[in-house]
This record gives sequence, C-alpha cells and structure tokens, in this order.
Amino acid sequence: MKALFTQKTPRKSRGFTLIELLVVLAILTLLAGLVGPKVLSQLGGAKSKTAGVQIADLQKALDIFKLDTGRYPTTEEGLDALAKQPGNVRGWNGPYLSGGVPNDPWNNPYRYSYNGGRVDILSLGSDGQPGGEGEAADVRNAQ
Repeated sequence: MKALFTQKTPRKSRGFTLIELLVVLAILTLLAGLVGPKVLSQLGGAKSKTAGVQIADLQKALDIFKLDTGRYPTTEEGLDALAKQPGNVRGWNGPYLSGGVPNDPWNNPYRYSYNGGRVDILSLGSDGQPGGEGEAADVRNAQ
C-alpha cells in the first residue's frame, strides 16, 4: 500500500548566478543615472529657496524694528541691530530674531543696506560674487 503522503526531500535553494547579479546591477545603474541628476538639481535649488525664505524673515524683523523705533537700522548698524540694541536707539524691544542673525545657506553673511527709504538685503549665492546664474545668482528682498 502506498503512503497517503509522500515526502519529497526539499531541493537545496540555489544562489543567484553571476549573470542575474550583473543584470540587476545594470538596471540599478541605469536608474541612478536617470534619477540622480534630477534629485541633485532639486537639492541645489533648495538653497536658493532657503535664502529667499530667510531674507523674507529678516525683512519682517526689520519691519517690526521700524514699528518699535520709528526707523530702519542704518547701514552701519546693519542686521546686528535686530539681535543687539544699538546704543542710540530708543524704543528698541528686541531681540527681533531668535538665535541671532543667520548666515545665508552658503555660510556667508547677508549684506544689508538702507539708502533713502529703501532696504536691501542680499545673498550673493553660492559663488559669493555679484551676479551669476543658477545657484550662483544673487538672492535679494523684493522691496
């Protein structure tokens, strides 16, 4: 009489062949070549966007400074007037920035000037030079 359940010995699992591994590596390399540049370009643009957001925050802090003191900081006082009270300013109710004045995303200080009612806040971009394109382009306030 035959046994109702026949037991088969399990086959030993085989590993991957060299050709299968090479095909998988080729596919991964193609994907990295197609997707990598897109991701890196998005990361680069993020620094310019971050600079724009920081400049907008600095502009808001400057506007609050003006509400309290009746004027914007002079070019000589600079953005430091948002973190430390200049000696001759009345009505200062700061600090207007928590953590002090930030550097731009490329770790350079923001440039500030106040000329005849116009406030200018500027980051020179990744190259630290005026002008430029892409990540090296200047980022400034919209005033």
